[in-house]
Amino acid sequence: MPVYTFQGTTQSGQKITGERTAPSKQALQLALRRERIVATRVQEKGKEFSLPMGTKRVSGKDLAIFFRQFSVMIDAGLPLVQCLELISANQENPTFVRVLGSIRSTVEGGSTLAAAMRQHPKVFDDLITNMIEAGEAGGILDTILQRLSTHVEKAVKLKAAVKGALVYPVTVISFAGLVVFFLLWKIVPIFTNLFASLNAQLPLPTRIVIGLSSFVGQFWYVLLGMPILLVFVMKQVVATPNGRYQVDKMVLKIPQIGPLLRKIAIARFSRTLGTLISSGVPILDGLAITAKTSGNAVIEQALMRVRTGVESGRTILDPLRETEIFPNMVVQMVGAGEQTGSMDAMLQKIGDFYEEEADNGIKNLMAMMEPMMIVLLGITVGGIIISMYMPMFGLLAQLNK
Repeated sequence: MPVYTFQGTTQSGQKITGERTAPSKQALQLALRRERIVATRVQEKGKEFSLPMGTKRVSGKDLAIFFRQFSVMIDAGLPLVQCLELISANQENPTFVRVLGSIRSTVEGGSTLAAAMRQHPKVFDDLITNMIEAGEAGGILDTILQRLSTHVEKAVKLKAAVKGALVYPVTVISFAGLVVFFLLWKIVPIFTNLFASLNAQLPLPTRIVIGLSSFVGQFWYVLLGMPILLVFVMKQVVATPNGRYQVDKMVLKIPQIGPLLRKIAIARFSRTLGTLISSGVPILDGLAITAKTSGNAVIEQALMRVRTGVESGRTILDPLRETEIFPNMVVQMVGAGEQTGSMDAMLQKIGDFYEEEADNGIKNLMAMMEPMMIVLLGITVGGIIISMYMPMFGLLAQLNK
C-alpha cells in the first residue's frame, strides 16, 4: 500500500503532521476524521514535488453557478456536506473539483464552511468568506448564497463588458502595427533599391519613410523586444505600492477612459459594500474588504481613509466627501441611507445606476474609437504607399516631356 504524508489540525487547534499507510487518499482522510483530525493536506510520499499539469483557474462564471446551485440545495433542506458532494460530482473544472473535495472533507471534520473556504483564498476571497461566516452565524446561509450568486453574476457581466470593449481596439492597433512593420521591413526596401538604380529625385515624405525603413531594417529585433520589455517594466512598477498608486492615478486622468474606469470602480464599490452590509458584515470590515477588491490603488486608499474616519466615530458622509473621488450624488445618497438605516438598499441603487452608466460609457467609447482607428490605420498605411509612389509620378512626368 502507498505511504501518505499529511498535515492537519485537531479540535483544539493543534497542528499535526505525519506519515501513514493507507489504500487511498480518501481512506486516510476518513481514518483521520475518526480520530478528530481535520486533514488540510494529504500527499502520496514521493510525489510531494510533482508539478501540477494543466491546472485550470476557477472563473467567476464557475463561482456564480456554484453559489446559485448551492443556494437552491440549501433552501431545499439538503445537508451541507451532501450539497458539496453533489455539486462537486457535476463540476467540470478539475481544479474546482479538488477545492470542493477539500472543503467537504474539512466540513466533515467539524469545521465551519467559512473556515474551510478560507483555506482556498485564490478561489474564495475575503468578501465571500466573510459573507458565508455572517450567514452561518445568523442562520440565513441560503439567503447569503443567493446574494453571493447575484453579486458574482453582476461582477462577471461588468468584467466581460470591459474586456469586450478592449478586444476591438487592441486587435486593430496590433494588426495596424504589424502591417506597418512589415511594409517598412520588407516592402519599402524594394522601392528604395529601385529608386537608387534610377537616380530618382526623392520628395521629403519618401525620404522620411525610407529613413524609417532603414531604422527598422537595422534594429528590428529592438522594436520586437520593446513591447516585451515594456510589459516587464510595467509589471515591476505596479508590483510596488507607490508604483501601482501612481499608475492608477495616471490612468484615472486619461480623457474618456479615466471617467469610465471611475464609474466602473464606483459601481463595484457600491455593489460590494451593499451586499456585505445587507449580509450582516460590520461596516468597518465591509469597507476594508471593499477597498481590497476595488481594483484601483487610488480608490483603495480613499476607502481606507473613509474606514479610519468611521472607526474614529465619524459618520461615513464626511470622510467619503473628503476623498474627492466619489461624485456628490453618491455621497448624498450614502449619507441619506446612513441616516434612514437603509444604506444597503441605497448602495444597491447606486450600483445599479453606475453599472448602467458604465455600460453606456463603454458603448459611447466604442462608437467614438471605431472610426478614429479606421482613419488612423488608413492614414498610416495609405501614407506609406503614397510616399513610395510619389517618385514614380515624377519619373513618369519626365518621360512624357
